[in-house]
Formats: sequence, C-alpha cells, structure tokens
Amino acid sequence: MFEVLMFLFENYMDGNVSLKADNSAIVVELEKIGFERYEIDRALSWLDGLIQIQTVVSASSQLTPQALRHYTADESERIGVEGRGFILYLEQLGILDPITREVVIDRVLALDVREVDVPRIRWVVLMVLFNQPEKKSALTLLQDMILADAFDVLH
Repeated sequence: MFEVLMFLFENYMDGNVSLKADNSAIVVELEKIGFERYEIDRALSWLDGLIQIQTVVSASSQLTPQALRHYTADESERIGVEGRGFILYLEQLGILDPITREVVIDRVLALDVREVDVPRIRWVVLMVLFNQPEKKSALTLLQDMILADAFDVLH
C-alpha cells in the first residue's frame, strides 16, 4: 500500500486530479503499472481517511498551540522513539502544529506496517501538508529539510 501512496503522491498530487476510490481511470492506470487492486484500494481508502481525519481534527477546538501529546502504548510501539522524536522536532520547527500532528499520527497508524520508520513518517507528513494549501510554507520547509538531508548523504 505504501508504494502505491508514494507513486500517487509523486505523480498525481498536483491539485488537478481527484484521488477517490471511484476514480476508475487512476485505478486502471495503477493496475497497468503492476500494482495489485487490493493495494490500490487500500491506498485510495488511506487518502479518503486523510480527508476525513483532517475535517474531524480541524473542527476540534481543544487543540491549542500549547497542547502536549501523550502517546498511547500502541502509538508508542508503532511509531517508536525515533518517530515520536521526529514528529516533536517538526513541531518545534513549526512545520507541524497540534492539528497537523494529530492528522500525521492518525495516518501513520493507518499504514499497514507494525513499526513505522522515520522515512515513512516523512512521506506521511509530506502528504498531509500537501493536502492542506494553507500549510504551503511548512511544506516548503520540510521539502528543504529533506533535500538538505539528501545532499548531506551525498557529501
């Protein structure tokens, strides 16, 4: 499923294509590329869940900039120390706020992986921020950070 999400993000998330489970043209194209229908459906459901959770969390007035996040045992196990540290780091940089943090955590937990590593969390954050036009500056900061990390590896 994650590979389908990455492919969709890289190729379709430009604001001009509606990625819904009933978008048969995208489903057919993904099947031609070699993705299994089951994985395609799960990825499109994940994206639908992204839209739903953003609506629910945005409507919550309990999330203030001072809100602290306490992880449940399951969340702690699935996200891990490095992942939680990375999410906190993004909050400290201003890339995530409490609302986007909750969306990221929800979508990370919706992945089909028992323990999610930092690179996958990074992709989830990119997808969450990309789906929120008002977060364009945060998205740019994250993209710059990722590019800087990539260049550090090359040097």
